[in-house]
Amino acid sequence: MKPRILVVDDEESIREFLEIMLKKEGYEVTCAEDGAKAKDILAKKTFDMVISDLQMPNVTGLELLKHVKESYPGLVFMMITAFGTTENAVEAMKMGAYDYLTKPFKIDEVRINIQNALRAQNLEVENRVLKKELTKEYSFQNLVGNSETMHRIYDLIKRVSTAPTNVLVTGESGTGKEVVAKAIHYNGPLKDKPFVTINCGAIPEQLMESEMFGHKKGAFTSAVADKPGLFEVADGGTLFLDEVGELPITIQVKLLRAIQERVIRRVGATDDIKVDVRIIAATNRDLEQMVKEGTFRQDLFYRLNVINIRTPSLRERKDDIPLLANHFLKKYTDRLNKNVTSISVEAMETLKKYDYPGNVRELENIIERTVALEAGSTILPESLPPFVNTPSGRKMASSNEIEIGPDGVELDKVIGQIEKELIVKAIHAAGGVKKRAAKLLHITFRSMRYRVEKYNLGTVDDLDDE
Repeated sequence: MKPRILVVDDEESIREFLEIMLKKEGYEVTCAEDGAKAKDILAKKTFDMVISDLQMPNVTGLELLKHVKESYPGLVFMMITAFGTTENAVEAMKMGAYDYLTKPFKIDEVRINIQNALRAQNLEVENRVLKKELTKEYSFQNLVGNSETMHRIYDLIKRVSTAPTNVLVTGESGTGKEVVAKAIHYNGPLKDKPFVTINCGAIPEQLMESEMFGHKKGAFTSAVADKPGLFEVADGGTLFLDEVGELPITIQVKLLRAIQERVIRRVGATDDIKVDVRIIAATNRDLEQMVKEGTFRQDLFYRLNVINIRTPSLRERKDDIPLLANHFLKKYTDRLNKNVTSISVEAMETLKKYDYPGNVRELENIIERTVALEAGSTILPESLPPFVNTPSGRKMASSNEIEIGPDGVELDKVIGQIEKELIVKAIHAAGGVKKRAAKLLHITFRSMRYRVEKYNLGTVDDLDDE
């Protein structure tokens, strides 16, 4: 559709000039001889922009601007003023006008100003839609679950989201810690402010300080320009520190100062910058144990752990599996444009028996994969990945369940079998990414490679390392 512009001016020659020029530019133009007539037209038809003279009888340009901002807040308003009377035009901009045009007109200037104004309006509309979608995406509706544990989390989020208190979200990998953090942000007073994530485990130590706090030009070899850090980007909003337990001690000291004093200093700078951010941190590690071991600062732990929210593993809320599975079924049938409408009772029972070392993230991965490969309309047990259907994919037997007969058991063989099963499950939970699987098992990537080769897991050895 052509952008619609309403031109309001008591001089007929001005109206005609703008109408001819704007129509040549491809706009749909309507004209009004005064502000009163413009009000009547606006009540009957929608527009993208109003271009109005400042000085008019009956209803002035400023009065029309006030009416537009009150009744049609998303409508772009451009003021026309005579040369030498720009003070009133500046007043109009303070009241919400996007810009002003000075008579006599310069055609190129008029053209560019209108293009910029309409572009700014489109960006504003897109931002409003995006914020609305983000609020919806990270509302409680996205935290799927009806178990007692989940209801406690919903209640905590409601209470925490209204206060700017620091929050520490703990729990195993894949339990939805970031979803909880975003639910806190987007359901509180900061929902229109930035939500900025720092993955503390993914940024090399030598780059972390610059990433967090920014740097000055010339601070190091590759610092060719001033760069703001993510603390500055998040100013006024929320900074989410994911995998905070991975932070080196040297960075922990600087982070503590930023939280305590609400100031940061760019690398290579001598002056401090004030910042106002809410901190939400998340970790799958035991920070209290790390404090005892001296690998995490106690004072920083207390600053972060004002309120703790623990996200439960999927093993602890298996009653939520049907809800989650159907939630992901709808998500991926829509996304992949597939006609998979249901999960059979038998397939759901199989899903409920599986142990989910990768938690909710793994369940989502299983449903996405199954929907992508499913040829029918219903997911059957045989549609699910093989590892979900095998006993080794279910809860691991305890030592009480292993019988020791007269001939005894081969301990190394039993332990090796359990280790092999766990490695396979972790790789599947990590979507085939061995580095991520190593993290799930709390072992090094080198150790993971060794075990993959040891157990001759050729089907997983070809998967990507990155």
